[in-house]
Amino acid sequence: MQASLFHSSGENLLPFQGETIFYPEFLAKQSADHYFLKLKESLSWKQEPIKLFGKTVMQPRLTALYGNPDIPYGYSGIVMRAFPWTQELEDLKNLVEEKAGQEFTHVLCNFYRDGQDSMGWHRDNEPALGKNPCIASLTFGATRNFQLRHYETKGHKLDIPLSHGSLLLMIGESQHYWEHQLPKTKKVLGARINLTFRKIKR
Repeated sequence: MQASLFHSSGENLLPFQGETIFYPEFLAKQSADHYFLKLKESLSWKQEPIKLFGKTVMQPRLTALYGNPDIPYGYSGIVMRAFPWTQELEDLKNLVEEKAGQEFTHVLCNFYRDGQDSMGWHRDNEPALGKNPCIASLTFGATRNFQLRHYETKGHKLDIPLSHGSLLLMIGESQHYWEHQLPKTKKVLGARINLTFRKIKR
């Protein structure tokens, strides 16, 4: 089963075992335009090597970690040290925290330079994130198709167009039972910035 979701707002998109809530117009266009340019120019973007199926490869996107510099974050064989919050990231964190009803310690920033930059199937289920983490995904720039599918059955696939200024909340048991990806596309040429806020424990 596959569903395309274009007009959902503030409703749980998952049929069972978790919650994923989409706000397509979380930020107004003028505000989203402002933050896209500031984030693109001011963040310390870097292409990191990761381990994939036992091999070391370069991630097909640029990343940067901001937040509490005393708490590192590790995934896929790498350990990232956080830069201190910038003013723009802290302002956005406060807005997202208010909507999510959660506090966040870090934000993993992703810069997709064009449609060939991507992110493969995975779950944000590292032990440092806790049992039922809240992952808040804020998007700027080109609209990209974000996909979810049930981890065990590989069924119930969902397509969500993450647009400029949109917010997606993955909460509850979603990281236990659902995996997600951002596939490559030849249709999208513009850049996209994605901020994924999370609470990392020591």
